[in-house]
Amino acid sequence: MPTLDVEKARSQFPSLKNGYIFADNAGGSQCLKDVVDRVSDYLLNTNVQLGADYSVSVESTQRVNDGMKDTAVLINASSPNEIVFGSSSTSLVENLVRAIDSDIFDDEEIIITGEHEANVGAWTKLAKRRGLACKTWAHTVLPETPNNPYAVQLAISSLTPLISAKTRLVAFTACSNILGSVVDVEAVIRRIREVAKEKGARRVEICIDCVAYAPHRRINVKKWDVDYCFFSYYKVYGTHTAVMFVRSECLNRLTSLAHHFLKVDSSPYKLQPGGPGYELIYGTTGVLPYLKSLAPSDDIDEAFNLIAEHEQNLIAPLLDFLTSAKARERGVLIVGSEHGGPTRVPTVSFVVVGKNLVKSRDVVAVFDKKGGMGIRYGHFYAYTLVASL
Repeated sequence: MPTLDVEKARSQFPSLKNGYIFADNAGGSQCLKDVVDRVSDYLLNTNVQLGADYSVSVESTQRVNDGMKDTAVLINASSPNEIVFGSSSTSLVENLVRAIDSDIFDDEEIIITGEHEANVGAWTKLAKRRGLACKTWAHTVLPETPNNPYAVQLAISSLTPLISAKTRLVAFTACSNILGSVVDVEAVIRRIREVAKEKGARRVEICIDCVAYAPHRRINVKKWDVDYCFFSYYKVYGTHTAVMFVRSECLNRLTSLAHHFLKVDSSPYKLQPGGPGYELIYGTTGVLPYLKSLAPSDDIDEAFNLIAEHEQNLIAPLLDFLTSAKARERGVLIVGSEHGGPTRVPTVSFVVVGKNLVKSRDVVAVFDKKGGMGIRYGHFYAYTLVASL
């Protein structure tokens, strides 16, 4: 069985050569050298306006188009025309909300998860602005760890009662950037559509937050049957830009969506006002080749399988330590599942409670004083979940 060539993977990141461990959370990744080189080459050699007939502009336009094409391959979209770039995931969802506002009736409902604010804030603001009902798919304590109130998950059984004839949109996270838990996206979407049909809902669309999912598992929009999903390339070894998948049927049906997402002059690229520079889009073309190179077969699915397998090797000793009798006695509790496996990524949060309570900032300070490793504490842009915990 093939395994991940760790040294080959690490060699692509100059930032890792000094031995420092960047473990500061799911909020970002180190950037590939090839990505930086592509950005630099674009700026130095093809930094012109797109869409013109002269050769440098033709090349520049093709480079930007390559970013759309590679992204479509990465997430298994039907066409690059379903790919939209923006400056951040938050801004992309804000634009999506404004685009479909007119296609939501006053008595319809939205369901959200209290997770990453990028996929929560815009929908809650829309509900408040329009007076819509906004329901939260809440986390429940894992049955196998009843003595740990921080060991929570999203269960389908808690979602289905929220779906009604008035449900218009469900926005949930594919992977928690606090809990490290992976949601069975395909199963959840299938169940949403089944229940919505039974209830007689007019139209139910689904928006998936893949920001914390994309570095660990492959996004597969066709297999999932999803309408909208998004992720940030700067969390998948790329440039500081974000991507939204928009199912072509949704784009074709909603003319206002085209207004918010497309250039009016019908140029062959899509870019939001205030969005990323063209060089950043071209830079993302370095990500797909890197991910494929992690598998001997050059297959993207095998590469992500190897990533998932390697992650389990990394987190096993950490989870063993944090759940040991000594750690328990010290007051350590893991936030999320205490066990490894395919439904967990190596984002591990924990608290130190009880009579020997330790403030999170003090834990971080100890590691920083030791040197060689960076971790962090905080809400990680998931205010609602952290507040509920």
